[in-house]
Amino acid sequence: MVRQISPWKVLTRRKNLQADGSEGETKLNRVLGLWDLTALGVGSTLGAGVYVLAGQIAKDQAGPSVMISFAIAALASLLAGVCYAEFGARVPKAGSAYVYSYVCIGEFVAFVIGWNLILEYVIGTASVCRGISLYLDSLLNDTLKYTFAEVAPMNVSFLGSYFDFLAFGLVVVFGVALAFGVETSTMANNFVTCLNIFILGFVIIAGALKADYSNWTVDPSTVSANSTIGSGGFFPFGFEGTLRGAATCFFGFVGFDCIATTGEEVRNPRKNIPKSILLSLLIIFLCYFGVSTVLTLMLPYYIQDVNAPLPYAFEYVGWPVAMWIVTVGGLVGLLASLFGALFPLPRVMYSMAQDGLLFKFLGKVSPRFRVPVTGSIVAALFTAAIAGLFDLSQLVSLLSIGTLLAYSVVAISIMLLRYMDYCEVDENPGQREVRASETTSLTSSSERFTFGSVCTQLFNVHRVQEPNAISSRIVGVLSTLFCLISLGIGVLIMQAHLLIASKEVWALTLLIVLVVLMLLVICLICLQPREARRRLFRVPFVPIVPAISIFINIYLMLQLDTWTWIRFGVWMIVGLSIYFFYGLPNSYREMKRQRAGWQKLKYSDRL
Repeated sequence: MVRQISPWKVLTRRKNLQADGSEGETKLNRVLGLWDLTALGVGSTLGAGVYVLAGQIAKDQAGPSVMISFAIAALASLLAGVCYAEFGARVPKAGSAYVYSYVCIGEFVAFVIGWNLILEYVIGTASVCRGISLYLDSLLNDTLKYTFAEVAPMNVSFLGSYFDFLAFGLVVVFGVALAFGVETSTMANNFVTCLNIFILGFVIIAGALKADYSNWTVDPSTVSANSTIGSGGFFPFGFEGTLRGAATCFFGFVGFDCIATTGEEVRNPRKNIPKSILLSLLIIFLCYFGVSTVLTLMLPYYIQDVNAPLPYAFEYVGWPVAMWIVTVGGLVGLLASLFGALFPLPRVMYSMAQDGLLFKFLGKVSPRFRVPVTGSIVAALFTAAIAGLFDLSQLVSLLSIGTLLAYSVVAISIMLLRYMDYCEVDENPGQREVRASETTSLTSSSERFTFGSVCTQLFNVHRVQEPNAISSRIVGVLSTLFCLISLGIGVLIMQAHLLIASKEVWALTLLIVLVVLMLLVICLICLQPREARRRLFRVPFVPIVPAISIFINIYLMLQLDTWTWIRFGVWMIVGLSIYFFYGLPNSYREMKRQRAGWQKLKYSDRL
């Protein structure tokens, strides 16, 4: 007789992690190499933002120190990047952060992350298509806008003023192309990305020829009072302004995580995924750093054009030809971003459908093209409808919350995985029992959850070298506590930063207590036994690197406005309805079938 399975067991069940990091079988076509992945990561990240972001931050937040803002943001992105790189090497599966959290935390958290990745990629793709439409319209004197408003006007408050047929058509065309030809589409993306990098290289070299270093040492007394100039010099808004700029720059690096969704379509993923993530981040940083440097050298930061800084800068120095080259570059960057945003969406849906958490037809792979064709077309049509119907100016912030949540969960998962007892990861309850039967009575008694055993393991008094059930649970609790303390520090800094700056006693005391508790939690995690070293790529300095990444992501999430969280809540209500009425029953039946099969095998062994 099969024992009743509790709902908690289903919600927290984890995918089996292959300890050897092997690639395993896949229904998808392994056609992508190192340079394909790097071009995908660079293209999806270096969109129109590189042509706009530096000027906006230089004028309003950081001044010439915008280059330092990008360097700080690159370091923060690198912390998330190395976490993705390790998981890409250890779990080379489609699904990115969804699969990683399924391996380390459990099914319910994995569904939440997967559902938010879908949101991120849908809105990302739709916003890029809207951007291309508006960009072309600005070159055509708003011809598209007036035509669409006349043909298909919409008078609904939360929708756009007209249906954008161009944005709709772009998503459909790119979606169908991806559904029936990944290899050909990747070649096109490689070409567009290389062209974008070439144009950015031209911008950096041409801008350097027109550099004027006096623009980094502006005297505010010589400037009109109408300009927002701050205190002048290299840090006109102080180092605090540079840090504020870094928080904005961080979102300029969002997009590289799409590489992690390609695990089942990559040749030699254990090597190529980590290399491509780190290489793409390096290229992205060099482009942002170079563009922001020459931009603030070509003209003073306080007269930057926030909407089109690079064309304006070349017009300012008298190079109209370069201005038009940069204008074309913006369109090329948007096209590369469209491919990078749309490519990972059906992969996440495929992975979730394969696990039974989304509808099965979304995970059906075409035997001819070896691509989830149905899922790709459904994803394209849904995204096309969003792109055509909605004015996305208020929805873009939802991109941030999905990305930051995924970054945080991946960092937490790295922390848990490094200190995990592998017999807890396995889905098969029979193997756990075999593992337990092979241990000695001394080991079994030491792993009983008593107050004394937990306190002993908390400080690792017996210098245990291998993770066990108690040490894994302790790390899980400490990681949760670290997240809560990070949340407390973030709220305190947001709400009482003026009191902290003025050295108010209670605010300083509370901040010091929370920081000490955070350091204590990290020290206790460091004392726990960790897995043996492997030849695969590993995040260095665990748990410090993931901990810093978690804190940065939580702090940035707190910066989002209330309406963003409300929209996020609505999206989650839709997702949780699907999970509890479709995904959870599927998981319950699967666990029941596995347990029945194991008990049948156990009974036959006894006979």
